[in-house]
Amino acid sequence: MSALLDVIGYERWILHALVWLPLAGMGLVLWLPRERAKHVAFWWSAALFALSLGLWWAFEAAPGFQMASSHPWIPGWGVAYALGVDGISIFMVLLTTFTTPVAILGSFNYIEKREKAFYALMLLLETGVLGVFLSLDLFLFYVFFELTLVPMYFIVGVWGGERRIYAAVKFFLYTALGSLLMLVAILYLYFRAEEALGAGSFHYAELLRVPLTLQEQLWLFSAFALAFAVKVPVFPLHTWLPDAHVEAPTPGSVILASVLLKMGTYGFVRFLLPLFPAAAQHPPVVTLMLALGVVGILYAAWVAAVQPDAKKLVAYTSVAHMGFVVLGIFALTLNGLQGALLVMVSHGISTGALFLLLGMLYERRHTRLIEDFGGLAAVAPWLATAFVITALASIGLPGTSGFVGEFMALLGAFETHPWFAGVATLGVIFAAYYMLPMVQRMFFNRLHESANRGVPDVSRREIAMLAPMIALMIWIGVHPAPLMRRMEPSVESLVSHVERSLPAAPSAPAVGD
Repeated sequence: MSALLDVIGYERWILHALVWLPLAGMGLVLWLPRERAKHVAFWWSAALFALSLGLWWAFEAAPGFQMASSHPWIPGWGVAYALGVDGISIFMVLLTTFTTPVAILGSFNYIEKREKAFYALMLLLETGVLGVFLSLDLFLFYVFFELTLVPMYFIVGVWGGERRIYAAVKFFLYTALGSLLMLVAILYLYFRAEEALGAGSFHYAELLRVPLTLQEQLWLFSAFALAFAVKVPVFPLHTWLPDAHVEAPTPGSVILASVLLKMGTYGFVRFLLPLFPAAAQHPPVVTLMLALGVVGILYAAWVAAVQPDAKKLVAYTSVAHMGFVVLGIFALTLNGLQGALLVMVSHGISTGALFLLLGMLYERRHTRLIEDFGGLAAVAPWLATAFVITALASIGLPGTSGFVGEFMALLGAFETHPWFAGVATLGVIFAAYYMLPMVQRMFFNRLHESANRGVPDVSRREIAMLAPMIALMIWIGVHPAPLMRRMEPSVESLVSHVERSLPAAPSAPAVGD
């Protein structure tokens, strides 16, 4: 496979293709007749996923950015069109290209109005997300980061539920306002680069060389952290998420849970730790971030346990899972960071699958209330099987993807902050407390509602969506070594960079350059 990729020059063009081909597909969807929109969008995104799979073989398990390229975009401002991928971003890219066709396939029966606009926005959203994960220029990153707001706002606001306008506006305002301070911080870094290096630049590698005092790092860290914490979301900035999930159409919820939330945690790893290493090690900062992560784990679990709406329950589980990611990241250890990345991947697959399954149930029964279901395992055994496996992966059962990531995140946190790790471990128990009763009530209680007796089992289209997701949950849970082998050099380099950066000292040489 590697020889074939070399022959076609895969490494020279693949990153550009991943960013811009969804835009070409968007134009094609808008040009073709309405009845062909969903099929074109699905096959286009599926082809993009197939194309992205070459990254798995082309990528070498080594530190630094690979397949990188940089071209002047706005030379007068020091802005470059710079792309690259490393062991941290590669899995976010593959998760995005995998999830998008699955979400589009899941919308075939759900989206019945303005189909061309919906599928065009889904492809535009894919361009924005992939741009975020591949950008090596902070100006370009910010453009893509803000671009994702536009399609998601319309996906929720046009195709959502009864309170869709409220949820869409709340989502937009929280994220947009949170990122304004990040823009100010990016501009400050540009002018500091001009002072220190003789020329202003937004390039990631150049900004890593800018010397910053501890005080500067703390202020800049705070600005970046606020933007990313809203996107994650970190407690107490999470209140937009349940509303957005509940009101969003099924494919919107899948993309929101699977990849959009990861933009926040990816920002923590890609920018907060390497750009501001002294601030990232500052004891009050570390204590605050670990505390917010642990509170998010416990609070979200307690709130999820009393939710009557199944979709809102799953929405709160995202807050809890992202709490484990924050815990792993700010443990500042190799195990913690690798665990955080694995939780990000696992959550993207398992929670995306849960939203797909709830969407299937909503299409059949037009309700999301847990009490309206019961005994579905008797009439739809394969649907019940898929739901049980996905729920077990979500709560971290050994042998599933959820266990590996949470175990390593807790292990990494225990190495440096055992008390936080010990309290966070309760979240694993609480996860079973809110997830298993929902499964019991929906699938294994008495079949008391007559409307449930005619619920059909999964169709072939639904099997095509669920089968690869379940296979990944089990494969990663049983054999995570291929993922860990590819991410380990980049994570080791990042941890080493942070550890050798003393407070109030200039930032160390570029990591990943």
